[in-house]
Amino acid sequence: METRLSRTKHKSDVAAVLRKSWYRLRLSVRHPSRAATWDAIVLTAASPEQAELYHWQLTRAKRMGRIAPSTVTLAVPDPLGQRIGSGAATLHAIHALALHFRKIRGPNSQVADTGDGGSVSEGRGDGEVVDDLEQMVSYIAKKHILLLHAGGDSKRVPWVNPMGKLFLPLPYLAADDPDGPVPLLFDHILAIASCARQAFKNQGGMFTMTGDVLPCFDASNMVLPEDTSCIITVPITLDIASNHGVVVASKSGDVENNVNLVDNLLQKPSVEELVKNNAILDDGRTLLDTGLIAVRGKGWVELVTLACTCQPMISELLKTKKEMSLYEDLVAAWVPAKHDRLRLHPSGEELVSRLGKQKMYSYCAYDFSFLHFGTSSEVLDHLSGAGSGLVSQRHLCSIPGTTLSDIAASAVILASKIAPAVSIGEDSLIYDSTISSGIQIGSLSIVVGINVPDVSGNAAENRFRFILPDRHCLWEVPLVECTGRVIVYCGLHDNPKISLSKDGTFCGKPWRKVLYDLGIEENDLWSSTDNQEKCLWNAKIFPILPYFEMLSVATWLMGLSDKRSEDLLLLWRNASRVSLEELHRSIDFSKMCTGSINHQADLAAAVAKACISYGMLGCNLSRLCEEILQMENVGVKICNEFLDLCPTLLEQNCKILPKSRAYQVQVDLLRACNNETAACKLENKVWAAVADETASAVKYGFKEHLLDAPINIPTPACKNIGFNGSVDDSFQPRRVKVELQVRVDFVGGWSDTPPWSLERAGCVLNMAISLEGSLPIGTIVETTKTTGVFVNDDAGNELHIEDLTSISTPFDHSDPFRLVKSALLVTGIIHEYVLASVGLKIMTWAHVPRGSGLGTSSILAAAVVKALLQITDGDESNENVARLVLVLEQLMGTGGGWQDQIGGLYPGIKLTASFPGIPLRLQVIPLLASPPLVSELQQRLLVVFTGQVRLAHQVLQKVVIRYLRRDNLLVSSVKRLAELAKIGREALMNCDIDDLGDIMLEAWRLHQELDPYCSNEFVDRLFEFAHPYCSGYKLVGAGGGGFALLLAKDAEHAKKLTHLLEKDSNFDVKVYKWNIFLDK
Repeated sequence: METRLSRTKHKSDVAAVLRKSWYRLRLSVRHPSRAATWDAIVLTAASPEQAELYHWQLTRAKRMGRIAPSTVTLAVPDPLGQRIGSGAATLHAIHALALHFRKIRGPNSQVADTGDGGSVSEGRGDGEVVDDLEQMVSYIAKKHILLLHAGGDSKRVPWVNPMGKLFLPLPYLAADDPDGPVPLLFDHILAIASCARQAFKNQGGMFTMTGDVLPCFDASNMVLPEDTSCIITVPITLDIASNHGVVVASKSGDVENNVNLVDNLLQKPSVEELVKNNAILDDGRTLLDTGLIAVRGKGWVELVTLACTCQPMISELLKTKKEMSLYEDLVAAWVPAKHDRLRLHPSGEELVSRLGKQKMYSYCAYDFSFLHFGTSSEVLDHLSGAGSGLVSQRHLCSIPGTTLSDIAASAVILASKIAPAVSIGEDSLIYDSTISSGIQIGSLSIVVGINVPDVSGNAAENRFRFILPDRHCLWEVPLVECTGRVIVYCGLHDNPKISLSKDGTFCGKPWRKVLYDLGIEENDLWSSTDNQEKCLWNAKIFPILPYFEMLSVATWLMGLSDKRSEDLLLLWRNASRVSLEELHRSIDFSKMCTGSINHQADLAAAVAKACISYGMLGCNLSRLCEEILQMENVGVKICNEFLDLCPTLLEQNCKILPKSRAYQVQVDLLRACNNETAACKLENKVWAAVADETASAVKYGFKEHLLDAPINIPTPACKNIGFNGSVDDSFQPRRVKVELQVRVDFVGGWSDTPPWSLERAGCVLNMAISLEGSLPIGTIVETTKTTGVFVNDDAGNELHIEDLTSISTPFDHSDPFRLVKSALLVTGIIHEYVLASVGLKIMTWAHVPRGSGLGTSSILAAAVVKALLQITDGDESNENVARLVLVLEQLMGTGGGWQDQIGGLYPGIKLTASFPGIPLRLQVIPLLASPPLVSELQQRLLVVFTGQVRLAHQVLQKVVIRYLRRDNLLVSSVKRLAELAKIGREALMNCDIDDLGDIMLEAWRLHQELDPYCSNEFVDRLFEFAHPYCSGYKLVGAGGGGFALLLAKDAEHAKKLTHLLEKDSNFDVKVYKWNIFLDK
C-alpha cells in the first residue's frame, strides 16, 4: 500500500523542497562532519575565458557559504576551446580533476587545504602517492564529485551568455537573506545537490547535472544501486516525452524503492516507438530522462579509469571535429540494447569494452518536478507564475518612492539602482543595472547589466528618452580590446537559431519586415560567402558607438524612432558591428566581473549608509560589509566612514535603540576594518548591555539596585531585625524546603531568550515532569545564629561567606557557587539589613546529569530564589521568581530565557507567552490535559539521556550574536518556532499527538538552522536509528547533547524502541521513567 501511494503522490511542493535543500546545504557547509559535503565540484566551460568567469563564481559561492571550504572547485574548458560534446567533456573534466588533485598534493605529500577553491581538506586525504594510473584511479574513486555541465552558448536565452545560464538570477527564498547577494540558479542547484550527496553515503561516485534545469525533488530520498550507474527519471505524459529523452525500464526490479534496470534509451520517440519498446507505463505515461546521472563504486572506478586515459580519444575528436554525447554515447555504453548502434559512433567500440560490463538502473522520483530555463519567456514564467510566491520582487536595490516613479508591483528588481522618473512594466526583470531618469521599460521585458549614464545635469541631453517596448530584452557586454560596452537587444520570443528563410524574427518582427522597414540589405548583416544560415545568431547588427548613439540606433532598429531613418541607417552602416556569435567569443569577462562586483558593492554601501543614517539599524550590517569589502582598497575606507557615524547614532537614538544592538554594529564594523583588538574589547559591552536591558525589563527600577555594590552590614552588636521587619532580641529559626520538577520543551525555545524576548513576543510549549518517581531539583534554606552564609551542594562543594560585601559581579565562570551568589543579589537580601545578626545555610541538589538540557540550572536558580523569598517573606509568586531568574542568568553570564524556570515552577503542560515592555509580562496558559492524552503521551514519549554533555550558553552566545546582527534567517526561524508553539498547543488540545511529532521534527530542523552545533554525529545516528519507530524527535533545550525526546508512533513502537536502545551497545543511553507533574 505504501509503495502504491508513493507511486501516485503529487509533485513535491517547490517551496518545501527548496527550504529543506537549503537547510541541508547550510548544514553541510557549517558542519560537514554531520552532513557530508562534496569532495569536489567541477563545472564544464566552453572556453578558457568562460572557465575564468566560472572560477570567479565558484569563489563567490565559497565566500558566501554555498560551498564548504574543504571542497575542491574547478572549472574545466573544452580543449582548445573546441566543442567536443557533453560525453567527452565529462571524461575531460574527470581527467582534469585528477591532474588537479595530483598538482595540489604534490609527490609524496598529503593533500593540503589552501582554502582557495582549488583544494581539498587535509582530513580527506589518505596519503597515497598519485604517480601512476592505478594510484590516481584509486584516489579519485573514493571521492564524491558533483559535475555540472555549463559549457556552450545560450542561443535561446542570449542575455545570459555573458554570465552563463547556470548563473542567471533566481530570487527564490531571497527574503531569507535580504541583505545578501541575489540568489542564482547555481545556488539552488547546489542546494538540491547537497541532498543528493546524502544518497551516496560513503561510497565514492559522481553526480552529473545540467546547468539550465532546476530539479525540484528531495534528492536525499534517492536509492542508488551500488557499483553501477543510475539515471533519475520521472513519469511524464507522451506529448512532452515526444520532445525529450525517454528511459525504458524493466518491469521487474526493486519495486519498493522504485529502482529498475534500464532496458533501452529513446530520443524524442513517437507513440509507435514507445509502444514498440514497451516504454508506456500502466498509467499511460512514460519515463522522462531528467538529465541527472549518478555512478558509484565499480562503475565509478571504470569511468575514472577511462577518463584518466581518454586523451587519445579526445585528440581524435578534435582532429575529426566530431563530438561525443553524454546521453547517446557515454550513457549508452551502460545499456546493452544501445551497444550495436554505439559501436558505429566515434570511440564507440572502446566505450562499450571499457564501460559495458556494468548495467544502468533507473530511479523513478515520483515527486520530481523541474524548472527549465531554456528560453527567456521560461525565465519570466518561473518568476511570475506558480513559483512567484517564492520570489522576492525587490532585493538589494535602490528604488525611488511611488510618487517619483512608475514601477509595477510585479516587476522583479534585483541588484539595481533605479532613478526617479523611470517606468517599469508588469512582470519585467531588472538585474545588475543602473537605470537613469527618462527610461521606460515595458511589461514582460528583461534588462540585465545596463548602466545608463546620468545626464540630469546636462540640459540638452536631459531631453533624451529611451523606451524598451513590451516583451523585449536589453543588455550590455564589455568586449575584449574595446574601451566601451556594446548594447544588445532582441525580442523576448526571438529564436536566434531560426533563419531568415524560416520566418525568423528580430525584436518580435519577421526579418524581411525589419529589413524592408529600415532599408537594410541582407549583405549588411550576413556575408554572401558564408554558407551559414542567415539568422539572428550570426547577424552583424549591433553597432559599437558612443552610448547614447547606441541607444538611438536601438530605438530605430526596434522600429520606434521618430528621427530620419536615412541618418540612423548611415550611422549604423558606418559603425563597427558585431553579431551575437561574435559577442559570445569576445566578452571581456574580467571587466564584466569587476563591474558587477563594484556595482553590487556600491548598492550594499548605499543600503548600509541608509540603515545607519536613519537610526534603527534594521539591516544585517555584517552581511552588507562582506559585499562592500569586495571593492579593493575602497571597501575598508567605506566601513571606517560608517564606524565614524556610530557614536552620533547612539547619542541621537538612545531612548529607542538598544545599546546591545548599537554595540554589535560597531563590533561588526571594527572587524570589517580589521581592528580585531578593539572589536573584542567592545564585545564585553555588548553582553553587559544585554544584561542591563534584561534587568530593566524584568523589574522597574531594579537595574540600579542590582548594579550597586552591597551595602556595609552593621556589626553583630546591632539588634536583629527579623525578616518580617520587627525588632526581636531572640533568635527565631526558620527552615524552607523547595522541590521542583524539570521541564521538557516541545517547541518555542529561543523566543524566550533575551534580547529577543525584550523586543519581540515569545511563545513556548513545554511540560513539567518528574524523573524516576521524584522531583529531582531542590534546595533547603535555614537561618543560623552564626552570621554569614554557608553553602553546600550535592557534589560535596562547600563555601562559607563571612563578608557579604565580597559578593559582586562579574563572577568567575568556574565558581561552583555563582548561582547561589547571584540569587542572593537578585533577591536583595545582601543589600538590606536582613542578615545583620543572623546567617543562612543553603543546601542545593539536582539529581539529573550535568548538561541535561532539562533546564536544570534555571530551575535550581528558581528553587533557590523562591526559598530565599519565602524565608524573608518576599514576593515568592511564580511570575516574580521567573523574572528574577532571568536577571540572575545574565549576572551569571550564562544568558538564557524564561522558559526553563516557567517549566519547573508551573505544573503540567502549558503554553507560555511573553510580551516585551517594562516590566516584561509573562502569560502562562495551562493546558487542561485529559486523562487519555496524559496516558497516551506517557506511553509514547521516551525521555532519553544521550550521554552527551552540553552547555547551553555555548550555543546561546552564537544565537544571540546572530540576532543582534539582525540575521534574517535566524529571525524568521525563531518567529516560526513561536508560531509552532501555538500550533502544538492546538494539536495537544485535540489529542493529535502525531501532529505534535511533525511539529517536533520541524522545530528540530529550525534549531539546527540557528546553530548546527546543537547536534552532533552521535545524536544524528541516534535519531536515524529511532526514525522508523517515531513520529517526531528532538533534543530538549538548546541542544548540543543532554536529553532527547523520542515520540513513538504508538505504544508498541515505544516499547520496541526502548528495548532496542537498552540492548544496543552502540548507544550508551538511558531511557528514564517519567510522569507529567500535575500537582504543585
